Amino acid sequence: MRSSRFLLSSFLGGILLSLTSNAADPAPLAPLQAQASRYHAVLAVPTFERTPEELRAAADRAIADAETALGQLARQDLSHATFASTIGALDAITGRVSNTDNRIGLIKETHIDKATRDAASEMSVKLESWAIGLDYRENVYRVIKAYADTHPVLNGEDKLLFDEVLRDYRRAGLSLPAAERSEIERLRKELTKLTTEFGTHINEARAALDFTAAELEGVPQSFLESPGVRQPDGRYRVMANITWHAQAIGDNAVREETRRLVHLARNQLAMADNVPLLARIVALRTDIARRLGYATWADYQTEPRMAKTGAAARKFEEDLVTGLQPKFTAELAELQRLKAAEIGRPDARLEPWDINYYTNQLKKQRYTVDAEQLRAYFPYQNTLAGMFRIYERIFGLKFTEVAPPYVWAPGVQLFAVNDADTGEPFGLFYLDMFPRDGKYNHFACFTVSSGERLANGDFECPVASLECNFPPPSGDTPSLLKHEEAETLFHEFGHVMHCLLSRAKFMRHYAFGVPQDFVEAPSQMLENWVWDKAVLDTFAADYRDPTKKVPAEIIDALQQARKATAAVYYRRQLAFGLLDLALHTQTDASVPVDVLAITNGELARVSFPPAPGTAFVAYFGHIAGGYDAGYYGYLWSLAIAQDMASVFRAAPGGFLDPQIGRRLRNEIYGVGASRDVADSVQRFLGRPQSLQPFLRFVGIE
Repeated sequence: MRSSRFLLSSFLGGILLSLTSNAADPAPLAPLQAQASRYHAVLAVPTFERTPEELRAAADRAIADAETALGQLARQDLSHATFASTIGALDAITGRVSNTDNRIGLIKETHIDKATRDAASEMSVKLESWAIGLDYRENVYRVIKAYADTHPVLNGEDKLLFDEVLRDYRRAGLSLPAAERSEIERLRKELTKLTTEFGTHINEARAALDFTAAELEGVPQSFLESPGVRQPDGRYRVMANITWHAQAIGDNAVREETRRLVHLARNQLAMADNVPLLARIVALRTDIARRLGYATWADYQTEPRMAKTGAAARKFEEDLVTGLQPKFTAELAELQRLKAAEIGRPDARLEPWDINYYTNQLKKQRYTVDAEQLRAYFPYQNTLAGMFRIYERIFGLKFTEVAPPYVWAPGVQLFAVNDADTGEPFGLFYLDMFPRDGKYNHFACFTVSSGERLANGDFECPVASLECNFPPPSGDTPSLLKHEEAETLFHEFGHVMHCLLSRAKFMRHYAFGVPQDFVEAPSQMLENWVWDKAVLDTFAADYRDPTKKVPAEIIDALQQARKATAAVYYRRQLAFGLLDLALHTQTDASVPVDVLAITNGELARVSFPPAPGTAFVAYFGHIAGGYDAGYYGYLWSLAIAQDMASVFRAAPGGFLDPQIGRRLRNEIYGVGASRDVADSVQRFLGRPQSLQPFLRFVGIE
């Protein structure tokens, strides 16, 4: 999930086949827009800027419009100030600028033209800096405080927003002397600039390695035949910066030297630029937190989240490290035995580039699970269509592909979402599913625009974009997904559902406004769908013989294989969270931060020692892209997600139960951040939260 956070706390693998849940041609948007009007809703396609000049003009226009509205807010008669004219107005003003920033941020990550991406990056920094400055506008704060000093009696969403806005001002340092506030503002703007630079280095990093066919022994033929892989000299090019390239080698290459070279190349990406840059970023964050009265940046970041403190986040992670230790030790020993047997050396040493390979070998040998053979059951088009049907069923929705007036790259599709029974519109989403040069290189849902209640009372529906990097089709072979990639698709589309189904009174409370250590839970829960036989039978079939479904014994073996290596997998996730927290629990900004010593040290302590001369953290975009002191949230939210999934598992219709699906839609997705998420979770569960489903999930009974 990606979405700009305004700091008031503020190639292509071929043109895709037309696809909707019923394989219809793209429909015109106008009839859907007319239908939306009957519900006093607006279904509007964003107007995307196409040139650097248009981007600059859009950013300037958004700021100018906001300045005009802020001037009106600040000049109002304080004796007649109301919630709507102060807190409510501020939410609308910042929300509209945030939507511009969201749209520009998507262009920055996806546009086919580098100059346009660069301009979008420049404008993102400008808009974020403007938003930071807004926190320190004394004329605006004076009005907000004057209204707050009347001690208004508020309820529900009004009270929640009121409390959050006042908390944001406190967290920005508005109670500090003017000179100190000014310095904090300057530091926050500098931080925005540096974190944007960190992400740009990641997007622009490249690592091409050419190998002979012999050196790629074991690597699937589908990879060797992928566009751009085979070179004129007969060798094969692996781009270590492309995730599925690196995975194809790491999981399958029999020759250790091949795995080693790709592993090293990937873990040295952006190293020269981003290691020293991250040290500066961490020092800045520490300085800001201390100036604001927090012991650490982790304490500052976790305050508005479920964890509340950095110590609570660390304890959660460390407790899981301890709990997983016996299983982790046993799993590593098993992987070492596999390597020893394969190379004929009992004392064989397990290396970081061995983990994925021998995990894959374990699945093949013990559980007869071959990830590459399973691809045949998950052709992209069928998997997507099947997922659509499932989500339509459980959530009571209808997806319709519409003809977009403009897209930023060939092959991007647009869909509308409506209630299946009433036709009420929920929003629009784009699909941008295959890699290309310069595009965001992982998997995420981007908010393009949040839902907004307009001045005339109409509701403008939200828009999202799903940005993925699945293996592209090749020749006569369609794009084929690994089982884990199908899982990723279900997860990321869950974010789309969260974005579009959310309804709230205020823009701040839509969907991804929930605490960051919960935001992954609604999507993580949906990963369970691809592990269930009844669900898979609705769409997963061999593309060469559609009557051939995934055998039950394969699904059972998949589940056993997952648990067999769960500790290795989740200890690595814990290492990411703990290295993040270790960086962000520094207490003295004047002491230089040894980024590599801290992060590589945590990787070695919690997961597996990294290879010398590598810097995983330099390519770890989360640490600068909004998950700083927050990566722990992936497992925090996963524990909640597995608890919620247990409700479906116990339902009469299992994971296809529409009654539970509608409850999920109403109690989790629909309310967004308009009430405390702990309350939303308990209402969905019908009971207090439990950790037992998560423990069973990782194989600890």
